[in-house]
Amino acid sequence: MAVEASITKLTTSDHASVVSMNLFVALLCACIIIGHLLEEYRWINESITALVIGLCTGIFILFTTGGKSSHLLVFSEDLFFIYLLPPIIFNAGFQVKKKHFFRNFMTIMLFGAVGTLISFGIISLGAIHFFPKLDIGSLKIGDYLAIGAIFSATDSVCTLQVLNQDETPLLYSLVFGEGVVNDATSVVLLKAIQNFDLSHIDLITGFHLIGNFFYLFTASTLLGVLAGLLSAFIIKTLYFGRHSTDREVALMILMAYLSYMLAELFNLSAILTVFFCGIVMSHYTWHNVTESSRVTTKHAFATLSFIAEIFIFLYVGMDALDIEKWRFARQSPGKSAGISSLLLALIMVGRAAFVFPLSFLANLPKKSQSEKIEIKQQVTIWWAGLMRGAVSMALAYNQFTRLGHTKLRENAIMITSTITVILFSTVVFGLMTKPLVRLLLPISKHKGIIASPPGTPKPFMQPLLEDGQESEGNDGTRNAHRPSSLRLLLSLPTRSVHHYWRKFDDAVMRPVFGGRGFVPFVPGSPLEQSVHQWQ
Repeated sequence: MAVEASITKLTTSDHASVVSMNLFVALLCACIIIGHLLEEYRWINESITALVIGLCTGIFILFTTGGKSSHLLVFSEDLFFIYLLPPIIFNAGFQVKKKHFFRNFMTIMLFGAVGTLISFGIISLGAIHFFPKLDIGSLKIGDYLAIGAIFSATDSVCTLQVLNQDETPLLYSLVFGEGVVNDATSVVLLKAIQNFDLSHIDLITGFHLIGNFFYLFTASTLLGVLAGLLSAFIIKTLYFGRHSTDREVALMILMAYLSYMLAELFNLSAILTVFFCGIVMSHYTWHNVTESSRVTTKHAFATLSFIAEIFIFLYVGMDALDIEKWRFARQSPGKSAGISSLLLALIMVGRAAFVFPLSFLANLPKKSQSEKIEIKQQVTIWWAGLMRGAVSMALAYNQFTRLGHTKLRENAIMITSTITVILFSTVVFGLMTKPLVRLLLPISKHKGIIASPPGTPKPFMQPLLEDGQESEGNDGTRNAHRPSSLRLLLSLPTRSVHHYWRKFDDAVMRPVFGGRGFVPFVPGSPLEQSVHQWQ
């Protein structure tokens, strides 16, 4: 009888899981359909749509379960970091326009790394000074520093959905690059904080913390580069496409995911690793595969990223109504509202403290006025980076819960405050970003920009626009049809860093790892026919 009872219980549990997954997949489909119908209203992006649908679903589940639960699945930071985040960050690196990313590299690193550290410091100091006065519980110094890292992570996904790459090219590129580096820096900061005993902070501990941060940053980047180069070498040497393009696609996906998991295994920043792996793969590996594999991988990575993003925001919307966490906040609603308001104020002050000074520093070496970040663009960058999203949510769960649950009052209050900040910043700041961009940066006619045909599909995240320069097509050819390219080329120094890198790349890297210009030999292809014709 005991065995039958356990089997019955297991069967019931499996059935409930299947029902939950069916409902969640149906909700994902609903988010995509409704997002498509609302696409013409650019103020409402897919992130906000998924959040609203998640909130409505959570309310419905609350009523049907008698107030016991509000979500279909139990959130785990492992689910986010291991399964949902990798395709998003990898696709960001894979789709990046490398030439323009590295042209603005110093400004992006200033905002993404140095700026995040400044924001981290201000938010942490504000939490240390104000939180004890609110009497929310016994938070330790490590918790205060973790709060600084959690709320320094911007939501670049939501921001880029309300920005337009044709209307604001420089703005779009800076916000995209800063967002990726910012997320990685925040995760590295939290890892560094959690790896040290901060009960007794002294000068030596501070230096160790800074050293560990730079070690994680450098080692994670190198691991991503090495993984990308290894995948390029293997595919170029063995050339799987002569037998099966499926093997090429599978190997690229698995090598990218392997780089992420290796970083997790070695306690590095997996975000940085998989981002730079994506950059290297798009520069070398992608050009070593057949044309069909190129089309497949480009759309496969974009699709996986799109689904993961919708999944995250849908779940955050449902989890926002979790009764267990709000039970503690209900006992002191004034404190919870005060903490959320204080965090929003610290986020705004912390971001302003680095956007404007660092923009001034970034403008100093630039002679051309068109390359400088104007004050209106600085205000827009400041505002667009105020949104907080899935990374902040996952980091908060990682610091203050165990498998999505907590029994400590102060931890529950911090989780509910994080949810409140995410919902408010995503909906309110997200809705106001597009009108602010149109107010400060009116749409201008961009000469020379050739729009895509109406039927041309666009990737979900297509960062770093050409900005009036020559583009690199999918086949590796350069399209120099823009009239401003020649003028821009004449205005730039001929012996730039990019010039020397291109010489080194052509002489050393491409002969070994392939890349643009490498044409795979496919039996039955037009290339083979032309070869036979000339024999």
